[in-house]
Amino acid sequence: MKEAICANPLFGITLSIAAYALGQWLYRKTKIAILNPLLVSYLVIIPVLLIFDIPLEWYEEGGDVINLFLAPATAVLAITVYQQRAIIRTHLAAIVAGSLVASVGSLASVWLLCQIFALDTAVVASLLPKSITTPMAIAVSSSLGGIQAITVLAVILTGICGSIIGPVLIKAFRIEDEVVQGLALGASSHAVGTSKALELGEVQGALSSVSLVSCGIVTVVLSLFLV
Repeated sequence: MKEAICANPLFGITLSIAAYALGQWLYRKTKIAILNPLLVSYLVIIPVLLIFDIPLEWYEEGGDVINLFLAPATAVLAITVYQQRAIIRTHLAAIVAGSLVASVGSLASVWLLCQIFALDTAVVASLLPKSITTPMAIAVSSSLGGIQAITVLAVILTGICGSIIGPVLIKAFRIEDEVVQGLALGASSHAVGTSKALELGEVQGALSSVSLVSCGIVTVVLSLFLV
């Protein structure tokens, strides 16, 4: 009976949606940055699987279905980019320069820390694409011989931390330029940061989307020379 229910794809889908909806509700009610919907989802789903002794494979039956929508959901960001195309054209040089600097900085810091701690090549390959969106990160990691599970975890943690800390730093340093806000969030915390940028405004969301894509492209190219 348990397997019939929990191994059904609807179980994983329902649990994921319910956990994320709870996270959104908590965040809207409290406005506490640490209550990121994605983080809350993990804090709900993992205990449920452990307490009720539900194999991960059963949950993944539904989780894999949700993953199918990850790439299309990222592509939808193109709508916001199109709507703000005039601003993007105006700040094209800043977008290119910012994306290049952000990507180089991220890759260099990860590579340097991995060398300091003498991490295995496979782990290095897994961590290098941590600052780009999941579909691209998995592709980069796989091509370099990385471990997909580590890559996904690194991407998720980077996104959550960036979306929580980013707005705090924006306020602390009194960064009022909408373009800079969007570029910073997209470059540092990919799709999760873009979601936060959209909360700040359409301009921030559009620039974050562009930064997400451009940083992804730069990272794909540069990471080939670091492993």
